[in-house]
Amino acid sequence: MATAKISDQHPQIAVADLPHLTDDFPNLETRTNPLQTNQFFHPIDGFYATSTDIVLRRIAFDLSGNTSPAHVAYRRAGPRRTVYFEPESVRAAIVTCGGLCPGMNTVIRELVVGLWELYGVRRIYGIVAGYRGFYSMEPVELNLKLVDNWHKRGGTALRTSRGGFDLKKIVDAIENHGFNQVYITGGDGTMRGAVKIFEEIRRRNLQVAVTGIPKTVDNDIGIIDRSFGFQTAVEMAQQAINAAHVEAESAVNGIGLVKLMGRSTGHIALHATLSSRDVDCCLIPEMEFYLEGNGGLFPFLEQRLKENGHAVLVVAEGAGQRMIPRTEAQKEERDESGNPVFLDVGGWLKTELKNWWERTHPGELFTVKYIDPTYMIRAVPANATDNSYCTLLAHSAIHGVMAGYTGFVSGPINGNYSYIPLKEVAEAKNEVNTRDHKWAWVRSVTNQPDFVKS
Repeated sequence: MATAKISDQHPQIAVADLPHLTDDFPNLETRTNPLQTNQFFHPIDGFYATSTDIVLRRIAFDLSGNTSPAHVAYRRAGPRRTVYFEPESVRAAIVTCGGLCPGMNTVIRELVVGLWELYGVRRIYGIVAGYRGFYSMEPVELNLKLVDNWHKRGGTALRTSRGGFDLKKIVDAIENHGFNQVYITGGDGTMRGAVKIFEEIRRRNLQVAVTGIPKTVDNDIGIIDRSFGFQTAVEMAQQAINAAHVEAESAVNGIGLVKLMGRSTGHIALHATLSSRDVDCCLIPEMEFYLEGNGGLFPFLEQRLKENGHAVLVVAEGAGQRMIPRTEAQKEERDESGNPVFLDVGGWLKTELKNWWERTHPGELFTVKYIDPTYMIRAVPANATDNSYCTLLAHSAIHGVMAGYTGFVSGPINGNYSYIPLKEVAEAKNEVNTRDHKWAWVRSVTNQPDFVKS
């Protein structure tokens, strides 16, 4: 990560270098922010962010050492007094990529509303069906009336798809359509594609600002506090867990098994477990587990069945993948985004549970109710928390682009909205640390095994 000292007075603070259009176009003309003359909007003192407004990446430190910690910081998000785009010259493109996530329509709507109402931009276009839409479909013109109710709908009105990333065709389309602002909403794979688009635009010396809006219901994007849609997903997961609990409690030796989203990280499963208090065991991709033997999952569940007569098990979709038998073809299988195709850990666990019980308790009643709410969760509209978050993300992105920044992502760090270099976000991961306090909370709530073989 490239950084620079913020000042001689604060040599221990290094601010991440943020790409700007003037890096390639040093003579670019500056203009007064249109917010200054907006008849309905009157900025108050302190409204505009300055070059010295920063947000620290870390705020918790262990001071037992002898040296003062160095601080990495990012530019604070928000409007600037001067901008580098005339509203009349802006041609903005908005695209959504990858899987669905609560809040995608809110982001689109607020990008349109912010550009239109705050900055007077009138030429705003939606790219249909993800990255491939740049070169395979005509863009859709967006306006206030069209997007008015989009925040109340799940999914994405622009439609989405996985894959279809053809760098040359995408940048050719951006150039041919005359887009000079590009807003890209997507997950880690989409952000890696956005980095390539940004770099190719600079290589071609195009005066185009590119920004990413991080989207992943799994919350696996690093640096930022959380990704939008995550709070809604955790809230909706409660319904599945409640149903599993009712089913398990209503049966003799009943187990409710719920599979939640989380290919490489278990944040939804973790937070849903903490929120529910009905979960007896939570399995996530970051933690290895085993089924039988001392300290294994099955002996633990057997003990819970003896004590309570039922149990609830939550598993993230990426957990236990190495334990599930695969054919040679399945080992090589990839989805359109290039990710390994995951097998159904929930279905596998259900079968293993039934086989175990038949071996160890022949003739005794036993029920496993398996619930997979994946598509129900990610297709719902955003809740109030995520709607407000999406609005702030979209407006932060607009302010940054109008101020001439490019190759960046907007997102909250320690509760403060910041501008982060796109490349950093594309490379960062946000995995559950099974040695930190959050996982300790899960263990204290469930009292589940640590799955460390003695």
